[in-house]
Amino acid sequence: SSLLEEASKRDSPFWDEKHNSKANKLNGLNGLNGLNGDTHNINEKVDIEKRLSSVVDVDTPLNKPDPLDQWYLESVSRNNDNQAINGEAKERISVRIPAGIASLDSRINDPFVLSRPDVHDISATIGNDLVGTDHPVLNSAARYFFSDEDGGKGKGKQVRPVMVMLLSRAIMQEGANTSHLNNHVLKSQRRLAEITEMIHTASLFHDDVIDNADTRRGKPAAHRAFGNKMAILAGDYLLARASICLARLRNVDVVECMSTVIEHLVRGEVLQIKDSRTGVADIEGYLRKNFYKTASLMAYSCKSAAILGAAGSNENVSGEVVEAAYRYGKHIGVAFQLVDDALDFEGSALSLGKPALADLHAGLSTAPVFFAAETHGDELIPAMVRKFEGDCDIELALNCIREADGVRRTKELAAIHAELAIDAVVGALEPSPYRDSLVHLACRVVDRSR
Repeated sequence: SSLLEEASKRDSPFWDEKHNSKANKLNGLNGLNGLNGDTHNINEKVDIEKRLSSVVDVDTPLNKPDPLDQWYLESVSRNNDNQAINGEAKERISVRIPAGIASLDSRINDPFVLSRPDVHDISATIGNDLVGTDHPVLNSAARYFFSDEDGGKGKGKQVRPVMVMLLSRAIMQEGANTSHLNNHVLKSQRRLAEITEMIHTASLFHDDVIDNADTRRGKPAAHRAFGNKMAILAGDYLLARASICLARLRNVDVVECMSTVIEHLVRGEVLQIKDSRTGVADIEGYLRKNFYKTASLMAYSCKSAAILGAAGSNENVSGEVVEAAYRYGKHIGVAFQLVDDALDFEGSALSLGKPALADLHAGLSTAPVFFAAETHGDELIPAMVRKFEGDCDIELALNCIREADGVRRTKELAAIHAELAIDAVVGALEPSPYRDSLVHLACRVVDRSR
């Protein structure tokens, strides 16, 4: 319990790299012990480390950490329009589209149509080529969400691969690379999209075990089909395979970006476990947890796509473009999770692929609850502490959310982040159908029913 408390602190040295490197040295894990007393080998190892340290600083991250200190909560209005819950919303929240963006056209800039040649067979490639194993049960479990069975509904929306490939194509419009280089870069970016989907799917295996979920993507959760142990092992196996594929991209910056994502997934789960024990957090802490669990993968995948584009000798891929790619993925990820929060109150089990009000029944407080707690804290916070297990707690929460217009405010915050994502790519990328498709993808993330 004390370890969990320490790890869940925002400024905990538990996650500090310098702290960990010192601890490793104290525990004999600095790579110089355990050489059976061979002084020659030790001296040789020290000499190699000295020569490497003069070239590479192995203790300083290449990617500057995001402080995660701006969530734009002050931009959300407090007007109460009594938004409907578990029914049709009275008001549609729309995303502002800047001037100069072509209207949505399925023949030109529809994000899912435009990306189809790049992503249509990603699940098949992962299932057939990247995660094969000679253990039949592990093989079936690892491929569970990548198969064409049940009409392929287990594959999900594949928003992350779509983002990576659209951004990759948009960045390619920035320069005049040769066809040979274009093909090489796109091949690495396509593999990045596959890695992204593998990491995301691994997190679903683990999350569903922790949350004891029954369904995922309209079918039984993996642990219901294969058992807890095999589901966890399948998730671990996907992460291992993703790590191998990542190393083969031969790009240290990208390896660090995507490895950071895996750390963030753990940090997010630690924060959620802590919150589920206490029942109370603040909305900024909740949004930070959502970044770790959802937005980090989108942010660093987009950033990695830009880095790979720059590595392909495209001199027009500047640091500004790489940073814009990160901001696009980050804000899309924040918006995506906020809309998921809202849909949990508005949707049905059929539209969501999981039971409605699943978060409340699991004892989780999400954005609509936190918005409601601002004005109904005296009655709502005790229910949050009880994890909505008391008599009529869920009904109480629904009434508070309805009165505080928590669902609408959640969608409004999602629209704000979608607009920030749009501003990032419009300001950094040259006009093209791919750039415009990224704008329309941001709109789709907010205006969706599942």
